[in-house]
Amino acid sequence: MADHGEILSLAQQLGEELIKRCWLVTSAESCTGGAIAAAITSIPNASNWFDGSVVSYANRIKHGVLGVDAKDLKQFGAVSEPVARQMACGVLAMMDANLSVAVSGIAGPSGGTEEKPVGTVWIAWAHAEGQEPVQIDARCFHFKGDRATVQAQTVLEALKGMLKILEEHPV
Repeated sequence: MADHGEILSLAQQLGEELIKRCWLVTSAESCTGGAIAAAITSIPNASNWFDGSVVSYANRIKHGVLGVDAKDLKQFGAVSEPVARQMACGVLAMMDANLSVAVSGIAGPSGGTEEKPVGTVWIAWAHAEGQEPVQIDARCFHFKGDRATVQAQTVLEALKGMLKILEEHPV
């Protein structure tokens, strides 16, 4: 399980790396309900590198605010690769940021299916620098544990993924 100290340490590291690159970060969150933004804003001076967040718990927010295709929501469901990718792109376009993360999953204890059991979470990361086209990566995770554990593991992996992208873009 991810502990709070590890999450805060990664958020601090994220801020340091973003500042070195003069990048801003944003998030679109469903199953974490703003926990990624909360981890980031717990770091002093996060306003220097955090642009804002959208908590898009309802599908109508994913569609209406983030621009997720209604057909994809219906065909694939909110917890899917296409939806997570579109959430990441939508929030990146909305904010004045270089890097975004989007999460959509089933934290439980209910809501799971045989195809998508509790703990299934899609995380997508999108980034762009200058005039380069947006790059998107997405990954499905299957976390174990109760709701709080699934949410904490999601935040941890979201932060790790953002740090990985920054490592691939040296200062």
